Amino acid sequence: MKIKTDILLRVYVAYAVLFLFAFAIVFRIWQLQFVQGKKWARMADSLTTKFVNVEAVRGSIYSEDGSLIATSMPEYEVRMDVNADPITDEVFGDKVDSLSYRLSNLFRDKTSAEYTRALKKARSEGQRYFLVQRKVDYNQLKELKTFPIFNMGRYKGGLIVLQKNKRILPFKLLASRTIGYYVQDVKPVGLEGAYNEYISGKTGKRLMQRIAGGVWMPVNDDVEIAPVDGSDIISTLNVNIQDVAQNALLKQLKEQNAASGTVILMEVSTGEIRAIANLMRVAPGQYEEKYNTAIGAATEPGSTFKLASFLVAIEDKKFDLDDTVDVSKGYRVFRGRVMKDSHTLKEGRVTMKTVFEQSSNVGTSVAIWKAYKNDPAKFVAGLERLGLGKRMGLQIPGEARPHFKHPGDKDWYGTTLPWLSIGYEQTITPLQTLTLYNAIANNGTMVAPKFVKEIRYLGKTVQSFDTKVLADKIVSDRTLGKAKELLEAVVQEGSAKVLKTSVFPIAGKTGTAQIANGKLGYRGNLRYQASFCGYFPADNPKYSMIVLINEPTNKLYYGGAVSAPVFKEVADKVYATQLEINPGIEKQYVKNTTMVPVAKVGYRTETEYIYNKLGISMSGNTKSTWIHTAKYDNAVKMAEVDVPENAVPNVIGMGLQDAIYLLENAGLRTVARGKGRVVGQSIAAGAQIIKGNTIGLELR
Repeated sequence: MKIKTDILLRVYVAYAVLFLFAFAIVFRIWQLQFVQGKKWARMADSLTTKFVNVEAVRGSIYSEDGSLIATSMPEYEVRMDVNADPITDEVFGDKVDSLSYRLSNLFRDKTSAEYTRALKKARSEGQRYFLVQRKVDYNQLKELKTFPIFNMGRYKGGLIVLQKNKRILPFKLLASRTIGYYVQDVKPVGLEGAYNEYISGKTGKRLMQRIAGGVWMPVNDDVEIAPVDGSDIISTLNVNIQDVAQNALLKQLKEQNAASGTVILMEVSTGEIRAIANLMRVAPGQYEEKYNTAIGAATEPGSTFKLASFLVAIEDKKFDLDDTVDVSKGYRVFRGRVMKDSHTLKEGRVTMKTVFEQSSNVGTSVAIWKAYKNDPAKFVAGLERLGLGKRMGLQIPGEARPHFKHPGDKDWYGTTLPWLSIGYEQTITPLQTLTLYNAIANNGTMVAPKFVKEIRYLGKTVQSFDTKVLADKIVSDRTLGKAKELLEAVVQEGSAKVLKTSVFPIAGKTGTAQIANGKLGYRGNLRYQASFCGYFPADNPKYSMIVLINEPTNKLYYGGAVSAPVFKEVADKVYATQLEINPGIEKQYVKNTTMVPVAKVGYRTETEYIYNKLGISMSGNTKSTWIHTAKYDNAVKMAEVDVPENAVPNVIGMGLQDAIYLLENAGLRTVARGKGRVVGQSIAAGAQIIKGNTIGLELR
């Protein structure tokens, strides 16, 4: 009995110990969860770290003339560790008002008192990652580092700076769709998208720590793995030509109240695109680049396609330019469908040359019908020999697939051949049409349009792009000569006489196409696409160009009246600025004349460089960064321009670019009026600089 009691006692003791142990565990869990939960949660947060990607600075995109057309500007997010150990209560109390005052003056978004309250509240709440300001530029950041507390040093002042990169287009709308953009997981657009692999560089890594409230802050000021900046793209675009093309197009779109328009200018021998403008109406009288219709929109081209029809027939020796065709009625019926001319030619029978230069639909379709009605596949095969019907493999994405019908297709009808010959029942992009015309100007060699010349990293060429030849010879020299004769005749005697007034010869073809109205086809409210495609100078082609204007509504809709004037304006301005294609201008150098030019007040190194290139001697031993010049016999004398550090500089006599450089680096904002050199400044030279003040400049 004693043994049994002893055993039970031991069991009870064991159960009691286990119960107490279990109770202790449950109690501890409850204590950790509900009593000390917040403490341990904060500690867990403080021990949580991870690496995040640090974006590299994207490479810039330059035009072929060296202008910057897309670049990344650093933009900073500024935060503050309000409870950094070196910021004691004494330091914070003494300097928080001064810091708030400086922040208020710099950003002008809150009063000094509001900043003070926000900083004190953040400190009382134990914040380690207080947001001071987003979208801070470099000059603001530089000034920020001089503020009370922040000027205590890199780590002691609690200043946390995160750099982000903002993509900007210095020339705004100029070729914006061709320059494009890149957004992750979105179909790439333009040069930014096509060359993102080069432009984007390599991301870096930064160690981040999660603090109270689930906010992540950097563990160190410096990134752990530095990002590698992207490469630069040298495009074929020319900013000056692009500006001329876009403004000429915009002016005509407004005058004609048109829905949209496109201009493309290509260098004949290389295929380099010098200008590409795509404007679309977004509001009455307002146009923007919304879509790159030049490469992405395949439409029925209309009469500009007649060149292809003539090339095929002449190459196949189906007719010659002196052969005649009857167009006396101004219309012809093909299997119950009526083909019409926009205007009836006076003669009953006319030559094929007249048919082309007057853009006769009837003449073209009758000739092609007679030549290929028994073998339409041969005509289509001839079009394919010209490189039509397939993509060209452009350097930028988005090229639309061209299409024309083939005999045997479900939608090949008895009337398809005559309508195909004049640019209907098919689709092609403006750039594909231009490439065909460019091949004629290039003596039969078809080259692919080129948008990028080379890729550079830190100024060194990484990859260059040669001209891509699509076809060495699209037609024989015989056909080529006749095609050039036809294109020149359109301007001299035909539907584009408006271009005859230019001081240099132009060759090309007008086009006027009806735009299908959905299921109604070409019935109901008719809409038109007016175009002109050609090259210049016709006797020694340097550039080819196409102009398309969609849905003009001010009664004019023919290519010769609507698009040809835009072609002329762009061509005239390009010709006037290109000495190598303008034989009437003899180059004259300053050093061959007795007149000595005097430069504006400006940067000494650049001024000396120009005078040295002109062979003009300079006197004066000043080493000043900024100088002004004066004529001295047959030389130029330079004198020093004093630029004080803490006072408003004297910019009178300077060009606008140099004046803005000096004033804005001094912390002033500039507003200019007029042209020429600076003749007046609203804040006198020598006055004390107040950061952020505006100074007005008068130029004359």
